[in-house]
Amino acid sequence: MGVFKAAAIQMRSGESPERNAVDLEWLVREAAGQGATYIQTPEMTGALIRDRQARAASFTSEDKDVVVATARRLAKELGVFLHIGSTAIARADGKLANRALLFGPDGATLATYDKIHMFDVDLDNGESWRESSAYEPGTEAVVAEIEGAKLGFAVCYDLRFPQLFRAEALAGADVLSVPAAFTRQTGEAHWHVLLRARAIENGAYVVAAAQGGLHEDGRETYGHSLIVDPWGRIIAEAAHDEPAVIVAEIDPAQSLAARKKIPNLKNARDFAVNGSGEAPRLRGAAS
Repeated sequence: MGVFKAAAIQMRSGESPERNAVDLEWLVREAAGQGATYIQTPEMTGALIRDRQARAASFTSEDKDVVVATARRLAKELGVFLHIGSTAIARADGKLANRALLFGPDGATLATYDKIHMFDVDLDNGESWRESSAYEPGTEAVVAEIEGAKLGFAVCYDLRFPQLFRAEALAGADVLSVPAAFTRQTGEAHWHVLLRARAIENGAYVVAAAQGGLHEDGRETYGHSLIVDPWGRIIAEAAHDEPAVIVAEIDPAQSLAARKKIPNLKNARDFAVNGSGEAPRLRGAAS
């Protein structure tokens, strides 16, 4: 397992997939110019559109999507693993998927992942979101090979469900991805601590490319893209909400070393919950 450079791209996607594809290209080129061979973009790289009718009119199938085509071309031209954190893809059944895509250095699609957990929340500042009203949730966790490492997939709100990351770590993932469009309120409260926790719990690197700033559709996202090492240390951060590229070295051997020091993946035990109603069998977590 060799050392490689990973980049997280921070964006402020607007409502036009075509304009966002242009921004994507110059940021990916900047990341590759800094030596990154794995490059991750944020959730909803293609567009952030609050209006349902405008959203339906803007998104298309994977084979016709401008962001997908741009990413495929750039991955092949630059010889990198390019991970579109997610973009909205029209499915054959007429529903939308919040889909991550990983392209290899030859431009081939290596993996796709549809966001599992839908952001259906009411915040105390008046923000209300119902992602499930627009998107069909995925049903499968995904782990893929990159640069001699194994990459586990997640998108934004998935971050709050540690069992997903534990399952991917148990499947061999030593790099976990959390491309996101966190709201400013939730980001200020929880972004750093949750990302560091997922790294520590699983002895894995976490790469989290974020949306940041005030978007065309009126929403405001937190930014602060992060790369965290398997000991929970922040090794790169965009400490703001402006478009940016951050880069850090990934050494899969450090994940192995962290897991040897704290072998909680091996030490977990099944247990029952003793309470009212049925007691489900659960997998033990690190304390």
